Amino acid sequence: MRSHPTHSVCPGALPVYRALRGAGTRAASDRGATSGIPGIDMWVRGVNWFAVAKVEKRTTIVDVARDAGVSYKTVSRVLNGEPHVKPDLQKRVLEAAKRLNYHPNLLAQGLVSRRSYLIGLVYENPSASYVVELQKGVLDRLSSERYRLVVIPVRSISEHAGEVVGLLRSAALDGVVLAPPASDHPVILEGLRATGMPFARIAPTRLLDIGPNNLIDDVAAARETAAYIIGLGHRAIAIIKGDATHHSSEARLIGYSQAFAAAKLELRLDWIEQGDFTFDSGYAAAKTLLSGAARPTAILAQNDDMAVGVLMAARDLGLSVPGDVSITGFDDAEVSRIVWPRLTTVQQPVFDMAASSADMLLTQLTGDEPIHDRMHAHKLIIRESAGPPPPT
Repeated sequence: MRSHPTHSVCPGALPVYRALRGAGTRAASDRGATSGIPGIDMWVRGVNWFAVAKVEKRTTIVDVARDAGVSYKTVSRVLNGEPHVKPDLQKRVLEAAKRLNYHPNLLAQGLVSRRSYLIGLVYENPSASYVVELQKGVLDRLSSERYRLVVIPVRSISEHAGEVVGLLRSAALDGVVLAPPASDHPVILEGLRATGMPFARIAPTRLLDIGPNNLIDDVAAARETAAYIIGLGHRAIAIIKGDATHHSSEARLIGYSQAFAAAKLELRLDWIEQGDFTFDSGYAAAKTLLSGAARPTAILAQNDDMAVGVLMAARDLGLSVPGDVSITGFDDAEVSRIVWPRLTTVQQPVFDMAASSADMLLTQLTGDEPIHDRMHAHKLIIRESAGPPPPT
């Protein structure tokens, strides 16, 4: 064992990471209210949907029409993107709208079109960095549309699946993006299908005939990660699983076991620890694994938050990374790049899958074209947290 660990958090990185962990899942400008169901909240980006605030008199379509010197019907046609409007009229209307800082009244538009212009995002994952990527992906696709994002964090999908469906219906959403494990829950899937509410799924692992789906091959990604560690020469390898209610956790364990079998290595059950995708669970699991008389030379954590927990546990035990123990994560979250050594991990395209899911919803709402499942590629990112095993 080396007496002086060679790893640490980059200057300023740990405060940033702690901020990410506690940042939560919403922007500072977000407002919201409880849904009335324990364990479920609802947040609209920038809007408190459950309360009406007093605001200054807003610019109306009539104001824009008066400023542009056209009828309000012409303004409506321009703002709704209708064809056969003369270019000079269109330019005058758009310039007037910009000059007056006009924004469409979504509530009024919804009353006419029978739409709320609200898209929901349901998730449970406690990893703040993962949730931020989900939100950023959906918002990126909606940025050019009139829809707003409603963020619906659920403390436990397995405990509240039935309530989630009821909440989505009562919230008058036009559609919903389902992140794991909601994207795999049969009660939610069947409930939404029965109500006819459009939805799109992120990273489902089962019931793939219910779609549309944005897919990633968790088994292949985990198999590639384990094969890389085995290729470095490691034979004493431990695993920290994610939340047992997330089917991706089992899929990744299958991938690891396939790599072990291909290398004719034993998968030691006493070296498989249960985590829940949080830093604290990774830290606790690593303390157990690394405190025994015989300890692993590599630990495969099923997400980056847990992998950082392993990194901190190793430091506290006086172990060097990767000199004494190698560590891998999964997700390629921001934290994987700001700790030292930086994490070897799997780049999961969470942003792309979220944006694609929003795109699928918009396609369903417009009925423009058929929707097909989309497979998203993963990539093993090799960094400094993994290396050859220590000499025996």
